[in-house]
Amino acid sequence: MAKMKRETKAANALELSGFCAEVALMLSSGMALYDGMEALSETYKNSPHADLYASISQGVTKTGSLYVALKQDGRWPEYLVEMVGIGERTGRLEDVMNGLAEYYERESRIRQAIVSAITYPVVLGIMMLLIVLIMILLVLPVFQRVLGSMGVAMSASGQLLVNLGSGIGWAMLALVSVVVLVVLVLAALTKTRYREKVLNMLRRVFAPVRELSRKLASSRVASVLSMMLSGGFPLEEALELVIRVLNDPTAVAEVTQISQKMAGGTAFSDALTGTSLFDEMYNRMIRMGVAAGREDQVMARIARVYEEQVEDDISRLVSIIEPTLVAMLSIVIGAILLSVMLPMAGIIASIL
Repeated sequence: MAKMKRETKAANALELSGFCAEVALMLSSGMALYDGMEALSETYKNSPHADLYASISQGVTKTGSLYVALKQDGRWPEYLVEMVGIGERTGRLEDVMNGLAEYYERESRIRQAIVSAITYPVVLGIMMLLIVLIMILLVLPVFQRVLGSMGVAMSASGQLLVNLGSGIGWAMLALVSVVVLVVLVLAALTKTRYREKVLNMLRRVFAPVRELSRKLASSRVASVLSMMLSGGFPLEEALELVIRVLNDPTAVAEVTQISQKMAGGTAFSDALTGTSLFDEMYNRMIRMGVAAGREDQVMARIARVYEEQVEDDISRLVSIIEPTLVAMLSIVIGAILLSVMLPMAGIIASIL
């Protein structure tokens, strides 16, 4: 079984969304979880993920817990696993699975949009590399050989233009090569165990990525706290579980700071002061929710707002990235054309 687990490909975001939706449908119909997972295992018997679902079905049958089965399997995202655990502990597993289905569906759309926005410029960049190489290594030497066969000597100004054009071509070749290589390497690393390190680096370097990560972390914190509080769990215990589902180091540090302040006797609404976990407007909403005894409802609303903001910000970012890259590539194309035209101008100047 261990060997099969290593060979089985993990489910992607769209498949995770389907799995969560199917589990939620089972629970809403009143079907026993182990019966539902057995039926799901039979449904996927001839699929690439047959072993994945068979393992979960066996785990649920043995332990009676979907959380334990997912945890023991080891091929499911930590966020999904911990949220399932929270759902089981709070008695709101159906609501959690519906929420996770929507979450992974959005994640799938976001990934497809990002891949679409990056793929076109990368392919165009590779084509440009080939064009530049052909121009510099094949086309320009042909012009020079033809000129030499005609017995026409290259003038000083013509030679200068040839050298300038070739220099621009080589410079553009190096620039595009570096950009394409960096993008391909980063994309490859996100598929490996270095994924989190790459994402942390992108958070530090790019402000839009850092802001999106902060809002996503805030949404997760509010969502988990809402479910835990509505299930009757103490806030201190809820904060401990929050730390386990976060992958943003900054957010983890802030939640830890809030938890430590509360351990020292500070109220939750006061412990939020001085942190950037939630915007000030939402901090005020939390204070009102605490005063009214409706913290869970306030947290649920904040989670929805941040999720909508993340989706809108990503759509806006993707819509900006593509035309920006096209504009940059247009400049590069212009430089490449210039690298061809300048040597041609040099040849014409030599003839005249």
